[in-house]
Amino acid sequence: MIRIIYIFTALIISTMQNQKFPQAEISNGIMSAKFLLPEVKNGYYQGTRFDWAGNMPSLKWGRHEYFGQWYEVYRPDIHDVVMGPVDAFQPIDFNEAQPGGKGLIIGIGTLRKPDDKPYTFTHTYDVIDYGKWKVKAKKSEISFNHLFKDNDYSYEYEKVIRLLKDKPVMVIEHRLKNNGKRTLETTCYNHNFFVIDNLPVGPAYSAEFSFPLKGKFTDGGDIASMNGKKMVLGRELVKPETVFSGAIQGEGVTDMAYEIRVENTAARTGVRIKCDKPLAFVNFWCCHTTFCPEPYIRVKAEPGKTFEYTITYEFYELK
Repeated sequence: MIRIIYIFTALIISTMQNQKFPQAEISNGIMSAKFLLPEVKNGYYQGTRFDWAGNMPSLKWGRHEYFGQWYEVYRPDIHDVVMGPVDAFQPIDFNEAQPGGKGLIIGIGTLRKPDDKPYTFTHTYDVIDYGKWKVKAKKSEISFNHLFKDNDYSYEYEKVIRLLKDKPVMVIEHRLKNNGKRTLETTCYNHNFFVIDNLPVGPAYSAEFSFPLKGKFTDGGDIASMNGKKMVLGRELVKPETVFSGAIQGEGVTDMAYEIRVENTAARTGVRIKCDKPLAFVNFWCCHTTFCPEPYIRVKAEPGKTFEYTITYEFYELK
């Protein structure tokens, strides 16, 4: 079962997609953010790809909107009906399990493996155990706490999202405490579904990294290019076009500085994304409605230990 603790008068139930979903909103006076809360029966997102904490349909600063709905079709079990800077932990023990066995995804729970095929993020799996969620919202911050325990794994995962006082800055803190007897080791990436001012994805967008880009495009190589440290687009994308490049830092390059600048010259705004852990690798994906650098980090929590990391989003106007 999932237990939601409501501690903020602005915590509301509103209607999206002609249905009612539990939501929350926070503000620091100059920025505001909305969240769709984790809940098994009534939650907006019930897929088995993304961490259920932090689904963010809106983040506003001044005249700018940075996130929003980028997909056309909605069902709660579709793997990517998520918005904002959402995290995805890679499954633990799933691929090694026999058909009928199970694997763990932090922030979701244990999944049943239906056959001998490896985990596929586009598939929605049966969840054996969802664990328990607690959500607390205050004026300018919200915390998501996922408690999970079975015969194989036990952990407490906390994600705290806060808007800093009088600053256009959002901080996302992650804490994974391993209460079990088995080491929790995986990778996690933030998908960063940017939808800046609802503008079409094209040459106005760019992403600049802390290292020269050297990857290869498997989709959209005629649209996008790597210009030194920048990912740029030559024209607007048209549905159903996509751009994808995996491991854009090049083969064998690891532990790079986790710092990314996403800018949109049409909206005249940008954001600097920094993390206190190094990058493991980075993928890049976009379609005609969203622009997504996907930075990965390594996650490891031995029994009795806590793994922590913080991602900071600093928003700014372009001159």
